[in-house]
This record gives sequence, C-alpha cells and structure tokens, in this order.
Amino acid sequence: VQLQAYGGGWVQAGGSLRLSCAASGRFSRINDMSWYRQAPGKQRVLVATATSGGGTNTVDSVKGRFTVSRDNAKNTVFLQMNSLNPEDTGAYYCNADYIYYTSDGTPIVGRVWGQGTQVTVSS
Repeated sequence: VQLQAYGGGWVQAGGSLRLSCAASGRFSRINDMSWYRQAPGKQRVLVATATSGGGTNTVDSVKGRFTVSRDNAKNTVFLQMNSLNPEDTGAYYCNADYIYYTSDGTPIVGRVWGQGTQVTVSS
C-alpha cells in the first residue's frame, strides 16, 4: 500500500492551500486517514482525521480554518487549509490504516505513511 501526497507550496499569511493524499496498492479497506504536520525541529503532530464512515476531527489549533474530507471511492483524503498563518508551516504527512485479507481470509492490518508535502506560510 502506498500513499501519494501533493498540493503543498508557498503562500502568504491568510492564504489557502488544498492537500490531497491518494492510497493505492493491495488492500481490502482503508479505515482512518489522517494528516500530520512536522514543523522544523519539532515532532510530528496530528492535525486532522477522516474515518471511512464519514466522521471527521480536527485539532483545536486549526478548527474553523482547516477542513478534512475524503472520497472513499478514490481512497483519497483532502485537507482544505484556509486562513493560513506562519505557525502552520511544516511538512504535512498523510497516513492510512488499512486491512488486507489474504486468500484464506486472514486479516492483515497495517498503517502506511505518505512521503510528505511541504507547506510554507510567510508573514
């Protein structure tokens, strides 16, 4: 299973960007898909999650500015980021929890990370 993330870039404070992350490969179902941010010199932190059932959650620091959504038919998760500020700068990574059933019905669960896409917000 692979994740391909894209959509990052450079934007001035107050601007918007839309990130996308698509899953491909061998899996039976994708469960939660999430976005994380890693600022320079800091740990990677959760930003938003979208469940396969349509539930979404964003952390307090981005509520009202960021919206997470997904297209289950395309196994893709999106992150719409509005009113960006310099504190939003960092590498954004997506991850996905997946299930794959072997030929004898054994479930294999796993988590995969995308390669990251850089978001830079200038003041």
